Amino acid sequence: MNRPTYERPAIVRHQMGLMNKFGRMDTVKPLTHVDGVAIDALVAEHGSPLFVFSQRTLINRYRELRDAFTRRLPRVRLAWSYKTNYLEAVCRTFHREGAWAEVVSPFEFQKAVRSGVSPDRIHFNGPFKPDLALAEAITGGAILHIDNFDEIGRIDRVAEQVGKWARVALRVNLAIDGLTAWSRFGVNLESGQAREAIARIVASDRLELLGLHTHIGTFILDANAHGMAARKLARFANEIRAEHGIKLSFLDLGGGFASPNTLKGTYLLGEQASPSFARYADAIADGLGELDYPTKELPTLVLETGRALVDDAGYLVSTVHATKRLPGGERALVMDAGVNLLFTSFWYDHAVVPAQETRGAPEPTVLYGPLCMNIDVLRESAKLPPLAAGERVVFRNVGAYNVTQWMQFIATRPAVVMIGTDGRVARIRRAEDVGDLTSHEGVPEWLS
Repeated sequence: MNRPTYERPAIVRHQMGLMNKFGRMDTVKPLTHVDGVAIDALVAEHGSPLFVFSQRTLINRYRELRDAFTRRLPRVRLAWSYKTNYLEAVCRTFHREGAWAEVVSPFEFQKAVRSGVSPDRIHFNGPFKPDLALAEAITGGAILHIDNFDEIGRIDRVAEQVGKWARVALRVNLAIDGLTAWSRFGVNLESGQAREAIARIVASDRLELLGLHTHIGTFILDANAHGMAARKLARFANEIRAEHGIKLSFLDLGGGFASPNTLKGTYLLGEQASPSFARYADAIADGLGELDYPTKELPTLVLETGRALVDDAGYLVSTVHATKRLPGGERALVMDAGVNLLFTSFWYDHAVVPAQETRGAPEPTVLYGPLCMNIDVLRESAKLPPLAAGERVVFRNVGAYNVTQWMQFIATRPAVVMIGTDGRVARIRRAEDVGDLTSHEGVPEWLS
């Protein structure tokens, strides 16, 4: 006789609801389909774990951002942040919507060009731009965002070598009340460094100053912080016009908009705490109202939004490998996906739900990955119903940074699929195997 699997009883706190003399039991709604496509079918064809991207969500988020800002400002340019997710299918989706590219390394510059982006539609950012990369960018007409004084001299020299003008912007860091300054990048505004840098750029015969750029941080939940940054950048643009007679063609407010994710240690869920694109747009437009420019000559607002466009378009499907009870009585699951794939779980409590109908009372559950490392914890506590080995869960809002920061550590990386706007499914990155790792290795003759 087959006995049913023993499940240890659990004490679950019930909360009293209005007009209800019984306890109110929490329920967890499963996610069985993404954009109408069954998760079971996706795993059957492509395996587990599996990243899934919704092209419909990518497009909708892009258009929502674009519309929020073009309602307030006459000229807006969105430059897709490559470091957030450089899967070609994701990048091409945004470029077809009209996005430029924002890159921070020679690799990303080449990736954008291979994705069909003309170099003169690339904002080349970051603190490290070797001479060969500068030459390629200057020759192609890319906009170089200057990070430091040494870079001014190097760009000047390389521009002379290739016989071209270099199109440049100056990245500045500035103080915003309530935020830790990102002083590592760019030159400081309040100390006067930025004014010295502008004078050096203007004195060059090879540098064409097009804009200013600042990036005040990441996952900024206070839209007014962006408004303050816009105000300071606008006032600096006014100074440059008054002192040097230069009307800038753009002001770049960088990125940092929050996604629906939930930061660890915060009281509110991400969906409640994250401002809408409209709130960011209102704050930034109000700050740019400080510009002393003729209306028809107002600079273009450039945004390098990444996370807020792609995060909620990404899903990670993972299968339960084993279940256990910890010494304190908590339920725990061992999953086939770990922090090697979901690197952002160190900072976020990703929403996680079952991928099939379940029965039983939800209780706090620890989600471990498959790695032989104590830090491999995907969720320290998630309210989930009983799940058995072989059943699946879906992590939501995982589209940003995970497929650029994932690691070949202990396990190979899985496949990635995209569901198109018409419901078709395409594999946009195949699963790796051992051969992908060893193909770059060599063995000394004496070990052959």
